[in-house]
Amino acid sequence: MKQQVKRLAAALLAGALAVSCTACGSSTGSAAGSKKIGVIQFTTVPSLNNCYKGFLKGLADEGFTQGKNLTIDFQNAQAEPATADTQAQTMASKKYDLIGAIATPAAMSAYAASKENGIPVVFTAVSNPVSAKLAKSLEQPGTNCTGSCDQLPLEAQIKMIRAFLPKAKKIGILYTTSEPNSVSDLERIKTIAPKYDFEVVAQGVSNASEVAAGAEALVAKGVDCFNNFTDNNVVNNMKSELQAANKAGVPVFGSEEEQVRNGCLASVSIDYTALGEETGKIAGKILKGEAKPQSTKIYTVSTGKPIYNTDVLAKLKLTVPDAYQDAVKTATKNG
Repeated sequence: MKQQVKRLAAALLAGALAVSCTACGSSTGSAAGSKKIGVIQFTTVPSLNNCYKGFLKGLADEGFTQGKNLTIDFQNAQAEPATADTQAQTMASKKYDLIGAIATPAAMSAYAASKENGIPVVFTAVSNPVSAKLAKSLEQPGTNCTGSCDQLPLEAQIKMIRAFLPKAKKIGILYTTSEPNSVSDLERIKTIAPKYDFEVVAQGVSNASEVAAGAEALVAKGVDCFNNFTDNNVVNNMKSELQAANKAGVPVFGSEEEQVRNGCLASVSIDYTALGEETGKIAGKILKGEAKPQSTKIYTVSTGKPIYNTDVLAKLKLTVPDAYQDAVKTATKNG
């Protein structure tokens, strides 16, 4: 009898342990429901840093917080396309739930690495996703890629340049020939500039070492000012550009506010933190299964706010045009 009681007690204990383990398994399953994503930022420039900051906020708005239910493998390619390729291939091989890509070269690397296995790619700060062959259209990407597009407000920028420099004739454009966004923006500005009596003088470069010489070449061609795009190579080496321009007393107009804070005269600036936030929301919806990249419209921003640098304005002995009296004022960082 005692032996039967012992056997019954042992059976009840085993059953209790089985229930306990089942409960543990349920808890583990919940933890397994958290997501792991990779993020590739092509280079370290303020606008792209702001995109990542906004991206994290957008994800949080959709219920994904790093360290809680989200793990992020963040990588910076340091402006090296080959490095971005390797980072993307590693993320794809690990079968992350999603890859975020900040800037066109990073997005191209992510797409090339993930298109076979269909891992969603959500990009930001890509000026022309269609020309970069990331999407078939802005409305219906038709690929495993979607995200956000920063179409620079180039006409508003040209109007600003004309207002600040009423007698100017030549706008110098320094751009990287391998960056599709810059090539696309160059074509756009060439169609806009003549309407405001400007000639566009373009100087292509292929890498960081050519930026200084390229800027000097534009000065030698007699440009009245420079206008920057969101060209990763040029912006990453903007000190060399500014050095050549400042030496000749030639103003440089930036493509976003951080360039103005770092020494450009003025810009009609896109809010890159807000752009990143919208991108993070798209990523969050995809992670929750509420959206698919193939059919998710690419969020596009094409307007900006005027901003100018009071220190640069004073050094160039210029005045603020009447139309820009209400523009945001800033000063040079560490100036």
